[in-house]
Amino acid sequence: MKTIDTYNVGQDLFKDVAKLIDETRKSVAYTVNSALTYMYWKIGKRVNDEILQHERAEYGSQIVATLSQQLQSAYGKGFEEKSLRRMMQFSSVFQDETIVVSVIRQLSWTHIIALLPLKDPLQREFYIEMCRLERWSVRTLRQKIDGMLYERTAISRKPDELIRQEIAGLRDDGILTPDLVFRSPYFLNFAGLKNTYSEKSLEDAIVRELESFILELGRGFAFVERQKRMIIDGKDFKLDLLFFHRKLKRLIAIDFKLGKFEAEYKSKMELYLRWLEKYEMQQDEETPLGLILCEKGNNEQIELLQLDKAGIKVAEYLTELPDKKLLQEKLHQVIKSEKKKFENQEIDINFDNCCISDATIKNQKSKM
Repeated sequence: MKTIDTYNVGQDLFKDVAKLIDETRKSVAYTVNSALTYMYWKIGKRVNDEILQHERAEYGSQIVATLSQQLQSAYGKGFEEKSLRRMMQFSSVFQDETIVVSVIRQLSWTHIIALLPLKDPLQREFYIEMCRLERWSVRTLRQKIDGMLYERTAISRKPDELIRQEIAGLRDDGILTPDLVFRSPYFLNFAGLKNTYSEKSLEDAIVRELESFILELGRGFAFVERQKRMIIDGKDFKLDLLFFHRKLKRLIAIDFKLGKFEAEYKSKMELYLRWLEKYEMQQDEETPLGLILCEKGNNEQIELLQLDKAGIKVAEYLTELPDKKLLQEKLHQVIKSEKKKFENQEIDINFDNCCISDATIKNQKSKM
């Protein structure tokens, strides 16, 4: 007669049942969270509609306080006046119900609370999509907002219409562009470097704190190699750091430079990229990209060199965090300046097209 190992059978049975319970609890928690968040939006909309109907600020203040007391008496905690005002703000910020239904499938109520203070709709959409893509916790989302991730990301410097297109591409088709990945400046304060240091000591500190550096780069970066050796025409060349970005499906070459960006850095990075493309790039990968990290950028040189066409990004890095207000002012100035450049480029293109059209009309008339 075959004996049964009751202990092992019991353990297997327990694991299977425990898994079912955990999965169901997670599903129930998700469903409850979505339902509650949707209810909060509906409550906020109903209260806002009531206040708008009477068009009196003093009435609004009174009705919220009274409603809060009534709801707390009937349902207990969770409906304090502060909470009701958050629901009203939620309804005001997210007015489209279809968008609300989509958002609550991805984010919790506490995620949404972190997003409510953001004034710029595009900034808010950026954080929603990145939060969904990278599965940020509420704490991580708050850190990203506090660290001005959107303002530091390349996409923020584009015209609003292009930002909308890239965010829509990410949301609808899962297309992650380099401008959604790269940023400037990068915060390297974790390296512990102050005052005078060399490129090697900076690189050593980055490798020592590699996890922190990857977190600052963003999700999707995988470390490949340090001091990547390339032999070209019998001469040794060494790239500081080589990464691979899983979503972009590209090798990312990173070079550190002290001081300001110099035009000569472009040619060396191009050499690295073409070598990587020839000897390291796999069949299903996109062409490698380069990131040159400098203490300061030389904006006119960078603009004239048209580095984007060569697949090269230039970004500043900070080894010590400045005053947040000063950094915020600087980033807003940069964003304003870059958006203006895009507008001027569009004006030049339109002007050129007009000139071409005028010349075409004149030629046609001369032939008649």
